[in-house]
Amino acid sequence: MAIKNQLYAGAAQVDITPSLGTRINGDFVTHFATHIHDPLYAKCLILKNDHEILAFVIVDICTMSQTFMDEVKVKINKQTHIPLRNILMACTHTHAAGAIEEVHLGALDMAYRRQLASQIPKSVTEALDKIQPAEFAWGHLHVPDHVLCRRYHMSDDYTPVNPVTDQEDQIKTNPFGLEKWIDRPVGVTDPEVYYMAVRNLDGEWISVLSNYSLHYVGDWENGTITADYFGVFAQAVKENLNAGEDFVAMMTNGTSGDINIWDFAGEKSYPAAHFKKSHLIGTDIARQVAENLVGRTSWKKSVALEMKNNSLSLGVRKPDQKALDMAKKIVKESDYENFVYSDAGLRKAYAREQVLLNDEPDERTAPLQVIRIGDLVIGALPGEFFAETGLNLKNENLSKGYFTICLANGNVGYVPPAHEIEMGGYETWRCRYSCLEENAEEKIFARMKNTIKEITAST
Repeated sequence: MAIKNQLYAGAAQVDITPSLGTRINGDFVTHFATHIHDPLYAKCLILKNDHEILAFVIVDICTMSQTFMDEVKVKINKQTHIPLRNILMACTHTHAAGAIEEVHLGALDMAYRRQLASQIPKSVTEALDKIQPAEFAWGHLHVPDHVLCRRYHMSDDYTPVNPVTDQEDQIKTNPFGLEKWIDRPVGVTDPEVYYMAVRNLDGEWISVLSNYSLHYVGDWENGTITADYFGVFAQAVKENLNAGEDFVAMMTNGTSGDINIWDFAGEKSYPAAHFKKSHLIGTDIARQVAENLVGRTSWKKSVALEMKNNSLSLGVRKPDQKALDMAKKIVKESDYENFVYSDAGLRKAYAREQVLLNDEPDERTAPLQVIRIGDLVIGALPGEFFAETGLNLKNENLSKGYFTICLANGNVGYVPPAHEIEMGGYETWRCRYSCLEENAEEKIFARMKNTIKEITAST
């Protein structure tokens, strides 16, 4: 008997591992790929019913701009006819991947950028080729063990300094070597792991897409190519479910702008060797997701698919003339060929940022997207947002399942709440990667809240 509005699903992944020698970003300077530990992928999950089609495209990379993503979406549209507005594209945010955008002093790799632009659409066309009748389920679980706030109040014996203003900050992000002066963490964490899963009507697994608000693990040497814990999770889920070769798992990055798992306060006992920590975290989350998923009995063969897209124009914080003149003076006196990570080095790096930021447009556009799959709602935000933002969005949607995928459809950089900007810390230091107006988070939250209300009202 035919099912009305039957769900169809297909998934695929394409190897996008860069060549040795490719530039890597995610640090203040460029690194070069000298060791490939594990492959990187562009992954796609397509969901389709009688009325709509959705494509989730998740890429093992640190950052992609809206300009780049829009170019790739046009390629996808031409090859598949999937509407541009129906594509969600996001970075995992591994910091050990090819560089296709300039970040701080780290340069982009044009050869890899061109290569990636042609590889990502293949994941979508291959997923579309594999589309088949399917059933859908989602769930969430509490995994607080692997998330810590990386912003700390320090004791009175240590004074954090803002390299942009040369003034005191109230907090310190990632206090390497300063552990003895830590007082307490600043913010909250989001301990939830969300997942959605599809399998065919014979019970064979097609895909699992998960979400966790953990920045990345970063337990590798500079020069390494690795998908970090995101890749470990994907492989471990496949093994735990005893899934077939065509199965594709993916972990998306939630609201983790102020969250990592670098244990400055000595609360954890993770292994210290390279890759051991990411393996432990990835396999632990995968095991818990698989156990939760195997016991799930509520599978739906017919689900509504809906999406809403809009955008916000937001002001850019720029240096005033006095700050700009000082920055130019510092730049003229600086040697950027031999950058050293220190207070003095940061002062030079951020002086350069002020000069370059001043030449940027006075506004940036933030693309916002909300997707509904049955009674699950997914928000997509184009940057690095704090756990507080994600938790507040979840609290607005207590009657539904909800999670946020960040670094999606673009990247406007860090978007801290206004009160966090006031306290300072790395994520708030004015630069091209953290420059939106102070109330940007509040405006984005309000727009997302209203859009979520609109999309859930149609259920």
